[in-house]
Amino acid sequence: MANALATCDMATVLEGVRTARGWSQGELARAVDYSQSWVSRVVNGQQALTVSQVQDLAQRLGVPLHLLRFGGTPSPEDPARKKEVDTTRRREFGRVVAAGALLTASPPPSCSPASFPPGAHHTVNETTASALRSITGGQRRMDATSPARHLLPSAVAHVHLAEQMLTNSRGTPFHPELSAAVSEASGFAAWLHADQGDMGSARMHYRSAVVRARQAGMRLLDVYMLGSLAAFETDTAEDPELGLGLVREAEHVLGSSAHPTAHAWLACVGALAHAGLGDRSAAARAIGRAEKQVTRTANTDPPWPWVFAFDQAKVAGYRALVGVRLRSPHDACRAFAESFAPKSAHAKQSAVLQVELASAHAEAGDVDEAFRLAREALATGRRFDSERVIGRVRMFRRRYRGPGADCVQDLDRELAPLMTSLSTFG
Repeated sequence: MANALATCDMATVLEGVRTARGWSQGELARAVDYSQSWVSRVVNGQQALTVSQVQDLAQRLGVPLHLLRFGGTPSPEDPARKKEVDTTRRREFGRVVAAGALLTASPPPSCSPASFPPGAHHTVNETTASALRSITGGQRRMDATSPARHLLPSAVAHVHLAEQMLTNSRGTPFHPELSAAVSEASGFAAWLHADQGDMGSARMHYRSAVVRARQAGMRLLDVYMLGSLAAFETDTAEDPELGLGLVREAEHVLGSSAHPTAHAWLACVGALAHAGLGDRSAAARAIGRAEKQVTRTANTDPPWPWVFAFDQAKVAGYRALVGVRLRSPHDACRAFAESFAPKSAHAKQSAVLQVELASAHAEAGDVDEAFRLAREALATGRRFDSERVIGRVRMFRRRYRGPGADCVQDLDRELAPLMTSLSTFG
């Protein structure tokens, strides 16, 4: 079972769950509401799973959706079966990260004083969580002006420190606050890893942030981290189907009476996922819900962990991103004009926005402006050694199919040296 969890082998994990619960294969089949023959084929590795089947199994077995991950593409020998799988998903679920699900589904171990090293409780008090959060806050502020590769070692070390303090806090009233502090630290480490193009580490830290937020019992923090993971899977990992599932899980956790900022932000993340799937009407409905939320009189004094209220300008920014994804350049350009200015205090985020705006101009036929914006973004990416920004510019260039104007050649000349130097980043 340990090997199965380490390798995310779905068939073996299911068999391990069956054994751990003392079920027969028939009882497992009844628990997931599938035939025993079908379950047998899955366990024996003879049955490919569609996205909906994996999500259904996860729900019935209590595996949180945020612990699911799309795997590699299998190559079933039966062409008919391959066609059946391909018609029901954009990418196939091959394996499932179930270790965290089993851990979070179990009650915490008993916390007797004898189970801790001598003096462990003396290392935490009422100031520990706030001290850890202030360090994370300082690191976040430095992210606006510093390369991620400079911040990453200290951010990862800070996560380890916070985790140790959390371990020492078991059995004390400080445990929930420290869980929240670890969640924030892990979320920031995930952001930095994503900026450096390390998707695996980013995903691991985002998932840890979700788990710790849930252990803290803080609903809005749970939603914030789930939504952040959804945005990562949708936009950075280009997996909008998984991102949309995470948004739906976050919406379920959020409930209907939460602060308008939380509802508006989550609706915008969902709109981006719908746009990534090409669902224009669903994306428009999600943006519409966000616009209604931001105009509510209660949309002031945003709740932690949001720092600023999610306002109409921010919704317009997401509407612009949706327009780019749906290849509606004129709508995107108009929305960009309504949104926050590309030049902001956070240079790397502004550069990502510039690339999106460049894509809209390219689609509209304004090639010179598109490539001017792309070159400016590339300069920022090089200055901060940001693989996130540089990768966006490279993707913009790959997708351009227009004439080879001088501005296109200028960008090509600037990108060429990076093909050999990107491996040194981070």
